[in-house]
Amino acid sequence: MAASALRTDRLVMRYGSLLVTDSVSLDIRPGELHAVIGPNGAGKTTLINQLSGELRPLEGRVHFDGRDVTGHSMDRRARAGLLRSYQITSIFEEFTVLENATLAAMAVARQPWRFWRPLLDDVAARTAAEEAIGLSGLSAQHGSPAGELAYGQRRQLELAMALAAQPSLLLLDEPMAGMSAQESIAVMALLQQLKGRYTIVLVEHDMNAVFSLADRITVLVYGRVMFTGTPDEIRNHPEVRAVYLGEETV
Repeated sequence: MAASALRTDRLVMRYGSLLVTDSVSLDIRPGELHAVIGPNGAGKTTLINQLSGELRPLEGRVHFDGRDVTGHSMDRRARAGLLRSYQITSIFEEFTVLENATLAAMAVARQPWRFWRPLLDDVAARTAAEEAIGLSGLSAQHGSPAGELAYGQRRQLELAMALAAQPSLLLLDEPMAGMSAQESIAVMALLQQLKGRYTIVLVEHDMNAVFSLADRITVLVYGRVMFTGTPDEIRNHPEVRAVYLGEETV
């Protein structure tokens, strides 16, 4: 069996007497799209924060690519390839789509920035940006100012900026939030194309998207893992059906 791309061992986070993640253990396989679902207050976003390095768990460990990264910062994890989409998605509205994606690629580059050079003269960063823009379906808008993009296109740009940083594992927290039905369909198609090329951990309230995209799904309830399985196993699990399926989640 291949080594885990990402593994957590009994992660705990509490705020006072409120236990938000309760001994959460996950095993994310290389190349899979692994969804995390659960009712409101289940601890999904807190878990993503712990994986990204925004929050350090009170107990437990996070292992990425065979290394213990529990004490590593968000920036250090991002440079190692563990990236949360919004980490580098401060969009500059006056910059073009290509310029925004190029800046994102440069943000995780190891070479020093050279402020006296034109932004797009960085060949490696521009190449990574152009590839990410193509993957994200924004090639036709690559020269457009980001401020002119529709809402759904801005979300695509955020994803392009994350991809431009060349992650090996991507954390996505509700990428379809606030989108129209048509925009959500476009993002679902995009994520389908990315499956296998990247390891993806997806938190998403759209159950149609989750069951269409996920290789495996973990159900969180009150901060604990209730069950992890394939979409069919989740659908047929009696406790999951009773506690969660059919309820809307955010």
